Amino acid sequence: MTELTTKYLRDEKARGTSCPGCGLRPAHLKVLEAIDRLGISQADIVWGTGIGCSGRQTYATWKGDTFAGTHGRVYAMATGLRLALPPNKKIILTVGDGDAYTIGLQHLLNCARRNVGVTVVVLDNLGYQSTGGQYSITTPEGSVTDSSPRGTWEQNWAGSGLDILNVIKEAGATFIARHTVLQGDAVVSSLEKAIQNPGFSLVQIVYPCVSHFGVQALGTRNIPQVYTWFESYPLATGILQDSIGSRPEFSDAFRQQNKKVKKGNQDV
Repeated sequence: MTELTTKYLRDEKARGTSCPGCGLRPAHLKVLEAIDRLGISQADIVWGTGIGCSGRQTYATWKGDTFAGTHGRVYAMATGLRLALPPNKKIILTVGDGDAYTIGLQHLLNCARRNVGVTVVVLDNLGYQSTGGQYSITTPEGSVTDSSPRGTWEQNWAGSGLDILNVIKEAGATFIARHTVLQGDAVVSSLEKAIQNPGFSLVQIVYPCVSHFGVQALGTRNIPQVYTWFESYPLATGILQDSIGSRPEFSDAFRQQNKKVKKGNQDV
């Protein structure tokens, strides 16, 4: 238990569900630290969660309002909430790489296209670790996993010049950042900017999985060894897109359109 978890998380959930050595709990704490720095009250944040390791760690932990939308549906639910809630309410979504980049990608891209005022925090452990350690589109090429015993071979969106965040940028996201969980204050600073953005923000936090990726891909459950490898993993990090204020936020544009329609009806 820390001061942040005591302040923001439900007592019965504060210890979390992550495995020993997992980087997910520190990533969760980075989000809390950003909220704390901004001085936003619990009443002003609605927290949504996806499925997988990230969903189990963050589901219903927030002392304020929460909801869950599994298998990529959290973005559609958040869009509805954005339309229903006052503009000052913040919506934060914690999802995994599957929820964001595979099964949920179409919903995510539409959320970015509309510039919906939500902050998506992608907690990426380089594979589908909650179901035994299968490879995903962010697994490093050549990695041995539960579903690639001879190493991954097909091209993914995290190497060989391809980057899924470029797709999301082209879809219209107004703030995008990527960090590893070990990058300390830089992670928190990007999360602060993301949460303050009135439009669509995405921050990817890549963290190590000891129980599956460590054992299968690296051949060890030794936590220091896994983290040593993780520190040297080549990854483009930092703020990758900052065009905050360049596009109208979806719910605001929706309200403006409603006003035009009502005025047009009155003029008839």
